[in-house]
Amino acid sequence: MNKIAQLFSEPGFRRTLGYYWLIFCIGLNVAVLGPTLPALATQTQARLGDMGQLFLVGAIGGTLGTLLGGRLYDRLRGHVVLGTAQIVAGLLMLCIPFMPALGWLLAVVAIKGVMDGLINNGTNTLLVWTHREKVSLYMNGLHFCFGLGAFLAPLLVAQVVDIPGAYRWVYVGLAALAVLAGLRMVTMAGSPQAAHPVESEPGAVQPRHIPYSVVLAAMLFLFFYVGAEIAFGGWVYTYVVELKLAPTVQAAYLTSGFWLAFTVGRLVSVPLATRFGPRQIITVALLGCVFFMGLVFVLADSAAVLWAAALGVGFCMAPVYPSGFTLAVQGLQLTARASSIILLGDSCGGMILPWLVGQVLEAAGPRAMVYLVFGSLICDLLAFVGLLRARSEVVVTYRTVKLIETELSEQ
Repeated sequence: MNKIAQLFSEPGFRRTLGYYWLIFCIGLNVAVLGPTLPALATQTQARLGDMGQLFLVGAIGGTLGTLLGGRLYDRLRGHVVLGTAQIVAGLLMLCIPFMPALGWLLAVVAIKGVMDGLINNGTNTLLVWTHREKVSLYMNGLHFCFGLGAFLAPLLVAQVVDIPGAYRWVYVGLAALAVLAGLRMVTMAGSPQAAHPVESEPGAVQPRHIPYSVVLAAMLFLFFYVGAEIAFGGWVYTYVVELKLAPTVQAAYLTSGFWLAFTVGRLVSVPLATRFGPRQIITVALLGCVFFMGLVFVLADSAAVLWAAALGVGFCMAPVYPSGFTLAVQGLQLTARASSIILLGDSCGGMILPWLVGQVLEAAGPRAMVYLVFGSLICDLLAFVGLLRARSEVVVTYRTVKLIETELSEQ
């Protein structure tokens, strides 16, 4: 008991729990939108295809929040910024199920996106600053909490999906949880400061400046990955209902099943991160994603195949983000500015592909979701290859510079 009490008293442990709570709320907020899209369309008297604009404006706001966070976290107390953003996000979450028109709903989601961008940037950056070279394990734990929240949200919606107007109470409950998390963060003392360069690979070379080729490749990697994740998780419910593959309750459970597999994958990836490097994990995970989405690509009308694919894709997607982010920051001096540039891929990916699915769905039918997600995963594989190549070139360049400097100093 004394060891447990001592663990809870450590500032780093309490900070980590706080960051985990915040990202858990982000997972809840992201995953609750998909199963409630039809209800929100009815609420605002808008076409279902127009609801894809929610992903677009939310991600635009997330992009602005990510960029803003790059400045704020280098200058202000991180916990105050994080907590304030979370409180505002919770209050906006409360407004979503009561907006009478699509325009008002889009405005609320856009502002909430700014807050979510600040939170996403802050939790990732401050976690790196807290644990530094040991961050890989904690980063997988952070994104496990996102998956846990994303799994629970559709499950909650499934309990009330057939009760008119009851979806509003789900939003109210999630808003209350978010505000409590924000209040806890605001009162937490001891915000971490900028970390030293992260060196988790033997013989890694630390660059003096940010290697933007690596940053750009990492940004594209997150862009295609997050686009596929949010598009599939956000639109698979509508895909099932529109093709009449299952009733609404079963569609909600399928969405929850995707996020459950995602959560289990995140949990499994925590011990895997101690045995395998990010390169090996990402390679296997992305190939698995392509395989399972390929099944749906070929057998689009089979409910059994869709269930298998949802579980398989969710499980394989789970380690891609934390492993990719860890791979990107290895050998970088991760300021909040560098982190915000990489995380732009996250917010932009969550903006474009989910919005595009909504636009194409009306014209080409729900099967367009499968084609777009499959294509995004193929592009992600290519971006991953580009990231590995960019990292190799940076390492060779800086080792050469270091060798020349050493020879000159000896002369």
